[in-house]
Amino acid sequence: MHWKNTEEGFEAINTLGKSRTPFLFIISYDQTKLFVESLDKLDEEIFYKLEDWRNYPVKKQSDPYTFSKAPVNFSSYQKSLHKILEEIRSGNTYLLNLTFSTPIESSHSLKEMFSYARAKFKLYFKDEFICFSPERFVEIQDNTIATYPMKGTIDANLPKAKETILNDEKEMAEHVMIVDLMRNDLGIIGKDIQVERFRYVEKIKAGEKELLQVSSKITAQLPSTWRDTLGTLLSQILPAGSISGTPKKSTVDIINQVEDFDRGFYTGVFGIFDGSSLRSAVMIRFIEKEAGQLYYKSGGGITIDSHARSEYQELIDKIYLPY
Repeated sequence: MHWKNTEEGFEAINTLGKSRTPFLFIISYDQTKLFVESLDKLDEEIFYKLEDWRNYPVKKQSDPYTFSKAPVNFSSYQKSLHKILEEIRSGNTYLLNLTFSTPIESSHSLKEMFSYARAKFKLYFKDEFICFSPERFVEIQDNTIATYPMKGTIDANLPKAKETILNDEKEMAEHVMIVDLMRNDLGIIGKDIQVERFRYVEKIKAGEKELLQVSSKITAQLPSTWRDTLGTLLSQILPAGSISGTPKKSTVDIINQVEDFDRGFYTGVFGIFDGSSLRSAVMIRFIEKEAGQLYYKSGGGITIDSHARSEYQELIDKIYLPY
């Protein structure tokens, strides 16, 4: 079995960090399954990309392919959304990332999807799952840790799309809450917390569409000994705030009650420690194989101002192959 439990996994990260050994880590959403392996022992059926760190050759998609999706019906989505809104009205959560699992079909295999996908952060794991994520989790360079919460999505081709997303009150409130949560998370492990960039916009390819996504950059200073306790540090700030919500503990409890599937590694994190610095990503834009069927997991943040139709459309828009 290649998975470690919570205690074994984070201790393995501590051990490899302390010895300055380059390694890959993969952590499930609930942190009960971890994969930790030094890069020199990595299985030949595991591929990764974290910006310009990669272990596979670049390929370009040229052949025709098919891709179809069968998302949850609107009525079922709306029922779950109403449960979340009741929890918000009761003061148990202010922002919750609601997700669903969608059966998909494609003429491409998981490995082909991974090979052709264009994304800053990608992972292929033994024909079991892939992700092609646009979202960093944390990066650590020298003694500075930075995180980049991503909240806010809009079709880039809409008129005045950038102005619309930046001026949307619901999107602003959602983003502010996540930035505040991540400031608090970094404050657990570091000091001198700074919001270096607030609500900047990036364009990403989403199948036939282009999307604008809104992010912020938050930094903190770590003790110079951070590499010796890297696993412990990561455990203190998981799960990622952008894919859970705030306040984190009660929101995660609500997610467990409302969502009708096991997230598994979806919305977990993966990363590389190169012996000196660290890069990691949130595992969104995620496809998993279960009993031969492919499932694409997606969702979005819910606040008191959420509208069911637009949130449902966002869930569907995020089911794509970024070729």
